Amino acid sequence: MLLLISPDGVEEALDCAKAAEHLDIVDVKKPDEGSLGANFPWVIREIRDVVPADKPVSATVGDVPYKPGTVAQAALGAVVSGATYIKVGLYGCTTPDQAVDVMRGVVRAVKEYRPDALVVASGYADAHRIGCVNPLALPDIALRSGSDAAMLDTAVKDGTRLFDHVSPEVCAEFVGRAHEADLLAALAGSVKVGDLGALTRIGTDIVGVRGAVCEGGDRNTGRIQPKLVAAFRAEMDRLAREHTAAVTAAG
Repeated sequence: MLLLISPDGVEEALDCAKAAEHLDIVDVKKPDEGSLGANFPWVIREIRDVVPADKPVSATVGDVPYKPGTVAQAALGAVVSGATYIKVGLYGCTTPDQAVDVMRGVVRAVKEYRPDALVVASGYADAHRIGCVNPLALPDIALRSGSDAAMLDTAVKDGTRLFDHVSPEVCAEFVGRAHEADLLAALAGSVKVGDLGALTRIGTDIVGVRGAVCEGGDRNTGRIQPKLVAAFRAEMDRLAREHTAAVTAAG
């Protein structure tokens, strides 16, 4: 399981750089523009410059409307600015066909510029609160559009968490559908250390966090702490070892 950390700007990205040995992906977003709010191109470039070269940078292109051309152009801007994971929050798509339409444009825009970049179709565990596509539709949307990964986050950052909206069993179905389609499965949404056991058991490929590695556990007022990143990763690795041992013993 890969660990994705979301700093709120260049200063926090420097803190991520200090903890680089404990994380896998540095994620660029702008939380005050939404759950998957897009940051400025120059911020992506600056963060790319301060993060070790062997650590990929991801960037969100926003909680996007159903405007395929607009979103494709935004996605190209993100990859040109140095991101290699391009995440699209399908906020304004009310049907799977609309979501596929958006993501096909993104895939073409991104892959024509950088074929090795990874495109992530992102939906929301609390989709019922905003009227967008069902979480379990995301793997098929990603498959049909040629995306590389399917992701769930939460749209409304009001203290509720991933598992408050979709159970571990539903998340397991999401991951299973993604893997059947040969896609990466990513899960986020106020994930805490206590959620790692379930995320490990269901085979999550990427876990995204912010609050769990911020001072005081507060994603809004706390700052990312390298020691908390290290502790979070240590627990991830411990649970992974235990899970592997259990599977081996059972097999």
